[in-house]
Amino acid sequence: MGLRERKKQRTRDALIDAALDLFLTRGYEATTIDQIAAEVEVSPRTFFRYFASKEDVALSLTADEQRMLLAELVARPESESPFTALCQAMRSLLKMLREADDAETGRYLRCQKVVHSTPALLAGTMRLIKENERRLVAEVARRLGADPWDLQPKFIVAVFVSVALACFDERTQDPVVLARRLEDLLTLAERSLCPGWDLPACSGESAGHPAEPAATTG
Repeated sequence: MGLRERKKQRTRDALIDAALDLFLTRGYEATTIDQIAAEVEVSPRTFFRYFASKEDVALSLTADEQRMLLAELVARPESESPFTALCQAMRSLLKMLREADDAETGRYLRCQKVVHSTPALLAGTMRLIKENERRLVAEVARRLGADPWDLQPKFIVAVFVSVALACFDERTQDPVVLARRLEDLLTLAERSLCPGWDLPACSGESAGHPAEPAATTG
């Protein structure tokens, strides 16, 4: 990363940190963009170079995570089955979470507190997840050679997202605990699902239903 990019990243991080601190002390609704910009000693115009709104900065970490998950999935080997590729992509994110430095961990914890105490942000988080779910379905469909509107890629991603969401709540905010719980859930899912369930059905069979044997004459 060049000097210019590092400077931009520092400004972005500073805006996120200032916003989260203000949301926690003054409340999300009571905090203004002018106040966030003032904390970082930049103009509101500079704020808008990085974020489109207050919600945008509050959910920036979630949006980053969703983008990284998709990128990790796209980078997985084509030889992996779709669900395996999704789980391995998530494990790459968990590795980053476990290896985060103190500043990143603190930012994550403050973000979780803000989101879980603000219904509008919880709704916004689910919207981001649903939007990325469509992108994940498109990538899974590509891997299967299927149409994104087919049921199988939708079902595979729905199972994966349900597993991931099962351990996200206000009681599990510590990133290390969250990473461990999610890893346990991924392992449980992989152990519980029938091998090959996320692969295209064999010719002459429909998903989950073996082809009927041919009738004999005679």
